[in-house]
Amino acid sequence: MNFRCKIGEIDIIGNDKDTLVFYEVKYRSSDYMGSPKEAVNIHKIRKICRVSDFYRLINKIEDNKSIRFDVISIKGEEIEWIKNAFEYV
Repeated sequence: MNFRCKIGEIDIIGNDKDTLVFYEVKYRSSDYMGSPKEAVNIHKIRKICRVSDFYRLINKIEDNKSIRFDVISIKGEEIEWIKNAFEYV
């Protein structure tokens, strides 16, 4: 499922065993505007982290719950899943 609020959105939220995973999905048809994973810059990372905080707050998810941030980069037909793409900021 995805999650949207006034702060921003997270494309997909799921679980991997005991870990809550926040996925950012980026698509580009070519490298003309840069690769999809390059679009997940520090500004976007900070926003994703703030939205994840709000999601955990309203869903009463404990602070000690293991979380992970993954990026799914799609360029044309090529899909790259980057697990633990960045740390919480």
